[in-house]
Amino acid sequence: MDKKNIINHIIKGEGHPLVLLHGLMGGLSNFKSIFDFFPKKGYKVIMPYLPIYNMPLFSTNISTLSEYIIKFLLRINIKNATLIGNSLGGHIALIIAKTKLDLVHSVVLTGSSGLFEKSFGDAFPKRENYEYIKKKSQEVFYNPKMATKELVDEIFNIVNDKKKSIKILYLAKSAMKYNMSKDLSKIYKPVCIIWGKQDNVTPPDVALSFHKLLPNSELHWIDKCGHVPMMESPIKFRKILEKWLSRFHY
Repeated sequence: MDKKNIINHIIKGEGHPLVLLHGLMGGLSNFKSIFDFFPKKGYKVIMPYLPIYNMPLFSTNISTLSEYIIKFLLRINIKNATLIGNSLGGHIALIIAKTKLDLVHSVVLTGSSGLFEKSFGDAFPKRENYEYIKKKSQEVFYNPKMATKELVDEIFNIVNDKKKSIKILYLAKSAMKYNMSKDLSKIYKPVCIIWGKQDNVTPPDVALSFHKLLPNSELHWIDKCGHVPMMESPIKFRKILEKWLSRFHY
């Protein structure tokens, strides 16, 4: 892995590694509760920033992105980790769990792609319409107030940046094509599924399908919660995760 491909990341704490994998337009702010809490409980929390905008266009797909994360984890000598993935990040976690067993102890999925998610289509419609982008951002959450002006501004700027928007569309399409329904039965690692009951992007039926197809999974619901539970319901999410992890006696 050459220097230009080294992934930006932050690490906090020591102990069993928790690797946080964000979605297409996510980042550290989505996982702030986990990043602040678990290092105090004897965990090493690792947050790589997915190099979504740094990959060559011809290789901008979910398989390449997964390979980047595998190389990153090997480079920093991480093995037997718990991968915690939201949306596209959950999809990446499953691909790694399927292909690099020694890197993965367990997986946590929340609002994960891999089976079904609402597609952007071939373009961002009305991308120059701020109110439209605001409305679409609000739909990610149960509580529309979670879509702050800062968040909407960030998304608005991304979708109106031609290079960034093209790469997001490429990744979204590749995630749709990389359906994992035939792979999940082969993933025997423990999987904790934490899902918002009001998720409009990956609806509750998706969580039920993951639970049915993954042989060593358990499913937890968070009510009055949308596509990003660890951000919208951080305390409930944290409690579920902490209790589940405690079974492994870390």
